[in-house]
Amino acid sequence: MKKILSIILSLSFVVSIFASCNINNTNNDTTQKVTTIRYLNFKPEVANVYEDIAKAYEKETGVKLVVETAASGNYEQTLTAKMGTKEAPTLFQINGPKGYANWKNYCADLSNTELYKHLTDKSLAVTSNGKVYGIPYVVEGYGIIYNKEITDKYFALSDKSTDLKSMDDVKSFDALKALVEDMQKNANKLGIKGVFASTSLKTGEDWRWNTHLANIPVYYEFKDNNVDLSGDKTKTIEFKYSENFKNIFDLYINNSVTDKKVLGSKIVDDSMAEFSLGQCAMVQNGNWAWNQIKNVKGNVVKEENIKYLPIYMGVNGEENQGLCVGTENFFAINAKASEAERKATEDFIYWLFSSKTGKDFVINELDLIAPFDTFTENEKPKDPLAKEVINWMNRENINTIPWNFTVFPSVTFKNDFGSALLQYSQGTKNWNNVKSVFVQKWKSESL
Repeated sequence: MKKILSIILSLSFVVSIFASCNINNTNNDTTQKVTTIRYLNFKPEVANVYEDIAKAYEKETGVKLVVETAASGNYEQTLTAKMGTKEAPTLFQINGPKGYANWKNYCADLSNTELYKHLTDKSLAVTSNGKVYGIPYVVEGYGIIYNKEITDKYFALSDKSTDLKSMDDVKSFDALKALVEDMQKNANKLGIKGVFASTSLKTGEDWRWNTHLANIPVYYEFKDNNVDLSGDKTKTIEFKYSENFKNIFDLYINNSVTDKKVLGSKIVDDSMAEFSLGQCAMVQNGNWAWNQIKNVKGNVVKEENIKYLPIYMGVNGEENQGLCVGTENFFAINAKASEAERKATEDFIYWLFSSKTGKDFVINELDLIAPFDTFTENEKPKDPLAKEVINWMNRENINTIPWNFTVFPSVTFKNDFGSALLQYSQGTKNWNNVKSVFVQKWKSESL
């Protein structure tokens, strides 16, 4: 009996070991089925597209993609709120080196992911100590979008005050200023309310000015000083080209659909609707705005008439200046998620940029210029703004302006600068005050 009891106990011990191993193997098995992944989307204008992507992905793979979209200008706050919850995103976005510095504890190494392997220019990725933490998923461009039908109508006027014959003659701020101011004088003849769409200065809607427009003077100052964007020299700035910024900003707010004193109520959607409805001839924005233009009810702007012009502001040599091209859109995968969830998230982003279904969304719905070799020449974006960006990038002797705003100090800096611009447009703050805010807030927020 003792021998039998000993054998039974021994067998029980062995079974217990195997059971324990099976449990541990199940917990650590990266091939276990993950049924849900989460993405915190950065761009409200494509929220509906990602809803369709989620449905298509679940249909093809059985994996549910839950997409949440942060309100405009509130991505960081939303991401902060979500990260400590059960609904934390497995996929989120960082905007470059500054974004990685804020979220490095949550950024998994993506060096061995399939999507990174297919990145055509790996220097675009966010890296640290030889590892990859952010994969750019789009190259974008911005400048002054104009309606060629309206500008052509101007050039055909018999009593115009300029010698300009076409937009090809506009290669400097002086030429642009002459064109815009004379078009404004002839607004009734051109059938427009103003040359430029409303300069959206409502808090959270002012990123086109406190970030995108500000990028150009910052770029030229850093270029003059040979500033290394990864070094400490980015922590102070003179705003050397502040008068150049003022040149173009004044042109926007003084020749607009909306009186400059009430621009604090305007949002980006208002601006794009004004352009789409033919109420103005020009609007500053990026190629991502095509979705907004084409979806405006009553849109009268024909695709073949949607063109781009660089943002001239009176800088020496700007006749060779192109559009502002780069990215602040980098996929990051939550390092705090399980290994299986991280792998499932990797699979999704590779599917989006490599599968037939995914690429169709990228090209025809998201309208992205994707930087991956998974796309053939016939799979390039077909929307007018993306084609214009590619066209400007391919022009000889034209210098693209890179996106240096990825090193801007903080959201607080941008908000304070945006607030100063609003007060300037309302007449309650002079330009020296605006410049002072820019310089001082840049320094204090960089500490």
